[in-house]
Amino acid sequence: MARTVSIAGRKIGEGHPVFIIAELSANHRQSYTNAVKLIKAAKSSGADAVKLQTYTPDTITIDVDNRFFRVDHPEWGGQTLYQLYKKAYTPWKWFGKLKKAADDAGIIFFSTAFDKTSVDFLEELGVPAHKLSSFELVDLPLIEYTAKTKKPLILSTGMATENEIKEAVDTAKKAGAKDIILLKCVSSYPADPAQMNLKMIPHLEKTFCLPVGLSDHGLDMAVPSAAVALGAKVIERHFTLSRNTKSPDSFFSTEPDELKELITNIRSVEKALGKVRYSLSREEKKSRLHRRSLFAVKDIKKGEIFTGENIRSIRPAYGISPKYEKKMIGRRSSKNIKKGTPISFGQIGKSR
Repeated sequence: MARTVSIAGRKIGEGHPVFIIAELSANHRQSYTNAVKLIKAAKSSGADAVKLQTYTPDTITIDVDNRFFRVDHPEWGGQTLYQLYKKAYTPWKWFGKLKKAADDAGIIFFSTAFDKTSVDFLEELGVPAHKLSSFELVDLPLIEYTAKTKKPLILSTGMATENEIKEAVDTAKKAGAKDIILLKCVSSYPADPAQMNLKMIPHLEKTFCLPVGLSDHGLDMAVPSAAVALGAKVIERHFTLSRNTKSPDSFFSTEPDELKELITNIRSVEKALGKVRYSLSREEKKSRLHRRSLFAVKDIKKGEIFTGENIRSIRPAYGISPKYEKKMIGRRSSKNIKKGTPISFGQIGKSR
């Protein structure tokens, strides 16, 4: 069984509520005020954590305009990676104040690191966990460096082969990571539910014996609940105040009312999953009385033979079980029985 991970005192794993992360990404539109509003809205919507991304255009790529660096995407095309990230990044001077805003709101604050300088920066900030994106999963030196912090490490697995995931997990463990969470992820924007392959969630958990969740870049409300039903312990969604207010990530981000509904659905699924048990609830015990049982459906005289005409399996369940009907047919009644009386063993004679 996958071990339990604790982030800022919040336990994540079997037997604990699903950990909900609101990914702010570029949805602040480089407005500090908007970033604070997003943090407060995430808390109001029921999220457990807000997550940012810690990079600058220069830490994640270089400012070169050639075919290798041009973006090919319906929403992001017509620019270079550098130009895209210049619009999308979160100014590092905000992070300390944003962390305090999250602390004041009572929501966990952490971030995705994209290089060693961002790991160092986040460590100085005192974040309780680190995340690495799907695109950095193959950067084993970065995984090693991040794992040496000994903080809980969340690894997204979009685009990865099973062997690449194994290499990443092995690297993290060798570097000292004790608490690792894997996130099933489809690295397309927005993600098509038909591409999700959520059955990977229990397979990943069984293969790596780690808590597994879903980093969902889609807008379908059913997908996170389905993931939880399959064993997801973490759900991450990009979060925006409104998709009508455009940002690089707004077109695949979830709005506050949607996040609230999504979390409500997840909490309902958690309750519905329950445990493997065959014992009855109080309500089911009451409902058992409405099962079928054997009743006299005609007046039966003492000594009269029980037949399919004078006894029947009907509701409710005050008589003996219908499974005894064949054994009763042909036996004689030991008493007078009025129509509508439940059949008991004491009414059945010994001889046919």
